Amino acid sequence: MKWRVAILSALAMAAVAGLVLVAAVNGGVAQTGSQRISFVMATGSTAGTYFPVGEAIAGIVSHPRGVDRCDRRDVCGPEGLIASTRTSEGTIANVFAVNARQADSALAQSDVVAEAIAGKGVFAKPGKQLHVMAIADLYPEEVHVVVGRRAKFNSIAELRGKRVSIGGRNSGTIVTARAVLAAYRLSEKTVKPSYTGADLAATQLEKGQIDAFFFVGGAPVPIIQDLIGRGVARLLPIDGAGRKRLLALAPSLSVRVISAGTYQNTPAVDTVSVHAIWIVNDSEPNDLIYSIVKSVFNPANRALLNNSHPSARFIRVDQAASGLPVPLHPGALRYYRETGNLARRT
Repeated sequence: MKWRVAILSALAMAAVAGLVLVAAVNGGVAQTGSQRISFVMATGSTAGTYFPVGEAIAGIVSHPRGVDRCDRRDVCGPEGLIASTRTSEGTIANVFAVNARQADSALAQSDVVAEAIAGKGVFAKPGKQLHVMAIADLYPEEVHVVVGRRAKFNSIAELRGKRVSIGGRNSGTIVTARAVLAAYRLSEKTVKPSYTGADLAATQLEKGQIDAFFFVGGAPVPIIQDLIGRGVARLLPIDGAGRKRLLALAPSLSVRVISAGTYQNTPAVDTVSVHAIWIVNDSEPNDLIYSIVKSVFNPANRALLNNSHPSARFIRVDQAASGLPVPLHPGALRYYRETGNLARRT
């Protein structure tokens, strides 16, 4: 499958990038006596959107010796910063990792972050995740409900009794999928649920082992793009009375349309969205986060963001502090205050 080739290619590129960074550190920063600053960002599956966007951000903010672009003021993070990404099971795992400082930062769904801070949902038993703060609101993430091309049903309400993957147990998708099902008066008890990531779910759908799967990610999601492009799958809309109930039950969700042509031969599809939030542990130094945010939003880095994934074109400084479900880290707050972008906060 093409998506497998794409994933392997992405992993290979990441490995090469890692070797370059290691070489730069071993042959550069250590020799000059500059402090090496490690900054780890948890992303998600290579099949999703977090991985390529996280890789782009890490590349932008890293400042090893010998990188010419970093000679320009504020284009990179502080000297000696080596930012790296790692894959993960998804948003829930990322929130726990950042709160426990097992990762310095991560990408996460806004609806899940809201539950984490409130100690609700999957966070009711472990409790409020009080060491999580925000760096930026990045971009909208559409909720995808993917079914086989020849499936004989056309609405989410018709998933009753069907075999449905609602996401991995540590993913953000599972939280949103449960809310969607509830809004259509369904639940895990009224479908035949499985708990897998999108990569395995895509394989199972193609083999006829499941009837549908949920995935939350910035469109176009490569793995879904491949399935639809090959005529294997299509999208179900989230619309009508079910969507109205969903928005009432989950105010962190917003009305969204996946525009026509986003996926090959696919008309506009009504859905809902959450937002991808860049979260960070509250113990990270203020000056470090300030410098990181400043480099990400440096206009010189716009092309690097845009080339990572189509969703990254929505990463804008005038929206980054808007509607966040968690307080801003003081370093990020300083930057938005200095640039006049807190005034746009809602």
